[in-house]
Amino acid sequence: MNILVPIDFSKDAEKALEYAIYLAKKKEASVEMIHIIDLVYDFASQAAIALDSMHTDAHKILNELKSKYVDSGVPISFVIKEGSPSITITKYAQETGKNLIVMGTKGAGGAVKIVFGSTTVNLIKESTIPVLVVPKNADLTQIRGLTLAMDFSEHERKFLAWVVDICKSWEFELSFLHILCHPTFREELACIGLKSYVEKNHGDGDYNYLTESAENPQEGLNNHLERNPDTILVVCHEHKNFWNQLTKKSQSIELAYAANTPLLILI
Repeated sequence: MNILVPIDFSKDAEKALEYAIYLAKKKEASVEMIHIIDLVYDFASQAAIALDSMHTDAHKILNELKSKYVDSGVPISFVIKEGSPSITITKYAQETGKNLIVMGTKGAGGAVKIVFGSTTVNLIKESTIPVLVVPKNADLTQIRGLTLAMDFSEHERKFLAWVVDICKSWEFELSFLHILCHPTFREELACIGLKSYVEKNHGDGDYNYLTESAENPQEGLNNHLERNPDTILVVCHEHKNFWNQLTKKSQSIELAYAANTPLLILI
């Protein structure tokens, strides 16, 4: 596995880097840091001087970060690019065959609020590979598993094998979670059939099959994650209801996971 970590020299980004290195150890993977210089000047001479200085400074800091984690044993490299952050990162990840992007975001105080920076949201929209968002306040030492939120849509089929494989590699427990807002007979059958489907196609692993009754998906996720803070929440980009909540114009998102739980978006 090749992991890409966007670095903007913030504490959030370094927290994400530390966790990427931790995950890389489990799968004998490599980590590459990427720093994007997004600079626009009206005068070419000013642009040239500024770019040269920013490249020099970025190279120095990235080298320091690389040296800081050299004892991890994980192959760590870095690259500096110019352009729009979300587009440039996505393009580079695709061109270099990265399997996962791990990046930070900023918590907004309080138990259930977060502010996603524009780069984080735009990158998730642009990306063609999974993105793991690591909140600054997450207690990553307590993470023991992945919780895949499912709504039994056709697009989820292609992600099951990837999630099962990654859990085995990371030695994480895997839970399948479905939020029951207005239970139907079809949903009841789907919940029962999920276990048979997973066992048939991915083996009889030690998986958890969970349901959560709630008024809406966000409340259900809140309730589950408040009781299970030691998990990474996994959602598919095509989960429209969830995604609309995540990317709506309001700066705060009323989801408990936001304050302390990593979010893995499958794309």
